[in-house]
Amino acid sequence: MAESPHESAQSGGRRSLPSDSLTCVSTPSLDSLPIRRLTLRDLTACADLSEDRGWPREEHKWGLLLAAGKGYGIDDPGGGLVAACVVTAYGPQEQPSLAAIGMVLVAGRYARRGVGRRLMRHVVAAMGTTPLTLHATEFGRPLYEELGFKTTGRAEMLRGRFVPPAVLPEVATRAATAEDLPAILRLDEEVFGADRTHIVTRLPAFADLLRVAEADGRLTGYAAAWPNMDTHVVGPLIARDTETAKALIASLAAHTGRPLRTDIDVRHGELLGWAKEHGLASVAFNAVMTYGITELPGDGSRRFAPVTVAAG
Repeated sequence: MAESPHESAQSGGRRSLPSDSLTCVSTPSLDSLPIRRLTLRDLTACADLSEDRGWPREEHKWGLLLAAGKGYGIDDPGGGLVAACVVTAYGPQEQPSLAAIGMVLVAGRYARRGVGRRLMRHVVAAMGTTPLTLHATEFGRPLYEELGFKTTGRAEMLRGRFVPPAVLPEVATRAATAEDLPAILRLDEEVFGADRTHIVTRLPAFADLLRVAEADGRLTGYAAAWPNMDTHVVGPLIARDTETAKALIASLAAHTGRPLRTDIDVRHGELLGWAKEHGLASVAFNAVMTYGITELPGDGSRRFAPVTVAAG
């Protein structure tokens, strides 16, 4: 224990100055740090947390998720965030029919101390009876299984410079216009199985490219490509069949000089094989997990790639 100024004077020591004293500052336990809602004001802190874990900063994606979803985080008493995640709910606002969890991150200095588990339990409790889904890496899957999530699918991440095929799919594609938005929203809800208006209506500003496929004057698919570091991420990708999905990917690639990245549902083996034949290479696999439902709603045969694995 540091001696008091009185004790120092009695013992003949020199007079203690403030700089001589040791200030004892109690460090709050991790369990006592409150979990709070994040807002767009936390964008930089979220990007810093991504960087801390060796991820790209991804400010553009964080901006979309914090605006369209609900962020949850724990503040570090020393500055920044201990942990963060985002939940994007779909369907009626008062009782969502599905919610996607993404960007679950814990600062490296707090890893393996139960922070991620505590944050996830808080989110699951906060969502009540709303069915949940997420994309999990092999590293994160055990935690989610412990919390009651089940693996119900898989997605394969591809990345590379797309090489156009010698013969393009015979499907008409074009740039989307404002007049296409009602038809895009109808198709998206039909295929996704829940209302995503708050995400889809943000795509024209969020994405660099938004294209549609049509046949006989009817919209049969749509896809976006949005900037992420040095790539364009293809997603969402919704199409009536594989040939339409191929045409949309080829049309996006034709309008960007960047490499493409996308996460394709492994059930679409033909599209995966075609993409690999044309320059994209497998990077990783993620488990698609659900909580409260045994499978995702909607039409999986027409849902080829998510907006982002962080939002479904």
